Amino acid sequence: QVRLVESGGGLALPGGTLRLSCTVSGNVFKVGRVGWYRQYPGKERESVAIITRTGSKEYADSVKGRATISRDNAKNAVYLQLDRLTAEDTAVYYCNQEVYDYKVSYDYVELWGQGTVETVFS
Repeated sequence: QVRLVESGGGLALPGGTLRLSCTVSGNVFKVGRVGWYRQYPGKERESVAIITRTGSKEYADSVKGRATISRDNAKNAVYLQLDRLTAEDTAVYYCNQEVYDYKVSYDYVELWGQGTVETVFS
């Protein structure tokens, strides 16, 4: 069964750096759009940064200039670095990858990571 495995996150001081990694566990034919999302308690999940199927990178206004998303296609991995952390970056971060289903639907299927908590002490 294909799933996403996240790593990184934890505790950080204001002004610090968050580094997250996400890899695909299992056999994958190809991966489309990838991205990172975050969720605050009681709020909807929101996009932080994505790489589209065409390779364009998009960032939320709240992280522009502080965030860098990258991918390693050979490893089916996606990474997020977020600099100059503030208390507002405290959230649960989720990885998202589109994985091509070549067995049933012949279309992309969205997978989500298990979520990793990042806490910035203020």
